[in-house]
Amino acid sequence: MKFLGVLRALCATRFAARFAARSATRSSARSTASFPARVPARSAGHVRLAAAAAILLVAPAAFAQAVIIAPVAPPPPRVEVMPAPRVGYVWDQGRWRWAHGQYVWVPGHWQPVRVGYRWVPGHWVRRGPNWRWVEGHWAR
Repeated sequence: MKFLGVLRALCATRFAARFAARSATRSSARSTASFPARVPARSAGHVRLAAAAAILLVAPAAFAQAVIIAPVAPPPPRVEVMPAPRVGYVWDQGRWRWAHGQYVWVPGHWQPVRVGYRWVPGHWVRRGPNWRWVEGHWAR
């Protein structure tokens, strides 16, 4: 996390210095020419730095998962008839989802198999007086 802070500060400092330099050159260019000043080409290093910064700032959001906590226990699971097995897929059973202050049933569905992994279905876990949803995932 410290690295992200340093990277953000570095990018902000470079941006501020460039913005100030460009605005000064553009204002003088506008007074002498009728066309806008040409923006200098970016070096490959600056483009890579900007791309790395964008990836580092966006990547954590892609892996973030919402923590779902319900104040009451889920109802017992519904009985679902599992369809006939399909090659290359595993059945993910139906579950109770907490939405807008109540449980809503979500029917089961097929998950594509990941070679070398086994499917761990999602489930509710009691944490103190509340219930927390643990999302289904692939495990080795």
